[in-house]
Amino acid sequence: MRKIYYLASCDTCKKIIKSLPSTAYLAFHDIRQNPITVAELEFMYQLSGSYEALFSKKAQLYKEKGLKNITLTEDDYKKYILEHYTFLSRPVVILDNEIFIGNSQPNVLKLQKALSNE
Repeated sequence: MRKIYYLASCDTCKKIIKSLPSTAYLAFHDIRQNPITVAELEFMYQLSGSYEALFSKKAQLYKEKGLKNITLTEDDYKKYILEHYTFLSRPVVILDNEIFIGNSQPNVLKLQKALSNE
């Protein structure tokens, strides 16, 4: 599987996508238009080892719901990611059996390197 889960309206996602090599063949999945499924999230979990790693603590709903003031379990992270697309740390890129989560500079550089080495 070679897929990028992103938000089409997210400027950061757009910038990252534009920075990828033009030879990078990825299936694009806009998580607002096409919410991720339980099976897709479970596959991401298998690659990442944690729902928390897939969860965005930068989401506005995280603060609005007061989630930063409580201790969340892995089941909670899974539930919230499936409940609303903003809870998925974006973008998530899957290259076969490797996953790249979020928009941190080191993560984006690793992704660009992985795609350039193909």
